[in-house]
Amino acid sequence: MYTYNQFDKDFVKQRLRQFRNQVARRLDGSLNEGEFRPLRLMNGLYLQLHAYMLRVNIPYGTLNSAQMRQLAFIADKWDKGYGHFTTRQNIQFNWPKLKDAPDILEALSDVNMHAIQSSGNCVRNITSDHFAGACIEEVQDPRPSAELLRQWSTDHPEFQFLPRKFKIAITGSANDRAVIKSHDIGLLLVRNEKDEMGYEVMIGGGLGRSPFVGQTVRKFLPKADLLPYIEAILQVYNLYGRRDNKYKARIKILLHETGMKELSRQIEESFEKQKQFFKRPSDELIAEIENRFKIPNFVASSNDNYEKEIKANPQFSAFVKHNTHQHKNPLYTILSVSLKNIGQTPGDATSDQMRALADIAQKYGHDELRVSHEQNIILPHVQKADLLKVYNILQKADLATPNIGLISDITACPGMDYCSLATARSIPVAKEISTRFNELKQENEIGNLQIKISGCINACGHHHVAHIGILGLEKNGIENYQITLGGDASLSMNIGKVAGPGFSKQEILPAVERLIDAYLKIRNNSDETFLQVYQRLGDKLFVDALYPKQGEQNVA
Repeated sequence: MYTYNQFDKDFVKQRLRQFRNQVARRLDGSLNEGEFRPLRLMNGLYLQLHAYMLRVNIPYGTLNSAQMRQLAFIADKWDKGYGHFTTRQNIQFNWPKLKDAPDILEALSDVNMHAIQSSGNCVRNITSDHFAGACIEEVQDPRPSAELLRQWSTDHPEFQFLPRKFKIAITGSANDRAVIKSHDIGLLLVRNEKDEMGYEVMIGGGLGRSPFVGQTVRKFLPKADLLPYIEAILQVYNLYGRRDNKYKARIKILLHETGMKELSRQIEESFEKQKQFFKRPSDELIAEIENRFKIPNFVASSNDNYEKEIKANPQFSAFVKHNTHQHKNPLYTILSVSLKNIGQTPGDATSDQMRALADIAQKYGHDELRVSHEQNIILPHVQKADLLKVYNILQKADLATPNIGLISDITACPGMDYCSLATARSIPVAKEISTRFNELKQENEIGNLQIKISGCINACGHHHVAHIGILGLEKNGIENYQITLGGDASLSMNIGKVAGPGFSKQEILPAVERLIDAYLKIRNNSDETFLQVYQRLGDKLFVDALYPKQGEQNVA
């Protein structure tokens, strides 16, 4: 992983000194909240329903053990003993005091972390595949490209005040785990007919109140042209993106209103100018970045005991089945640690759990952890021979739930329990669903199913691309939950279709149960997933199950 150079350290320290002074002026009354707001947002500090919230950047979701331990320390000293991992591969602390914010940022800087550009109308945290560098199916590790974009975008003077926030995601695998088509710019590493490596570039994706699937603007962009081409896109967006209406300010609206043909022409015109004047990164810098992401020195150990334990231990077998993924090295596995224990808040981890994960990474995982956009933690390089030891440690830390990809592996935003923008609660709904289907012992029978919950139209829970999406809204002063069906977060991304009228808080769980019952009855076999059934049959049978005639009076 990448380590800060002297420039990074000096830049973060300088910003910290500025912010410490700004906080002092806010506390003594020299700055009012209106004056302070843009300054705190530049440093990732939000004012939520009950307290401030600090969003910490985790570039492309990658952490080492020292950084994870520091997050645990911060949670204990300045928060309430836990942190919340987000769909942007970041972590949020929900209860810091304003006076402590500079000290928290200083503690982050000690381990090469910061919160700069985790908010504001700028290029946000660059996200990527949480299996990057380890999965067998990728054509190339996308993280060096993500790091190059991070360095280029950090404090870029031209793009600090864009029409709206701007998100970039990159993957090197056709099995898209970065949801690149939901981003302002999505990048897919590909090879052309000459076997040269480059990018397929997509623009105009986004969720929220106006969901759009990203469209390809360049089928193949040579790797050397990445930064000037991205700069060209942002220049066009910065010039023509709407500033009169924040709900129509994203590049997806610019694309929708301008059309791909004209917008592509403008981008290519800007790119031709960029190519003449843009100072490309030196070969030395590219080599330095790539060297930071070399594959670890893997150790060769026998897997005989691993295979025996799988056969002898049903609980361990279930854990391996659901929580591991094929690694490039056959002696290793990619381990997903669920932060979705039954009945718990999705994405939350206690300080003790963070320390347990740090210990495992240091001893058994080549000192590397990842945060997934599905709010879980990944150990990308674990020897199969060590997996039982890791499993036993995870059990003690209450982190061994074998539910990755199952119905209780729910993605959910903080909702109205924390967020000042939310119109309904997300967390209680997620807890009720996971608890209910655990009681019914149906998880394994149901199989792969993605439920995602958002507490408002901003869609931080990614409900649009869930097999079953749940959107919490306010209707006549009460919470009302709208269901979408058939969303797909893969490279063939699809926006879910609204099933019909919303449900009250009391009716949303029974509604989900009816959907699952219908699915189990109409699937062809136990291997056919909910999404496959929906794609085969459409939504009519599911809508009929959601709104049975005898239950119409219960529909809000």
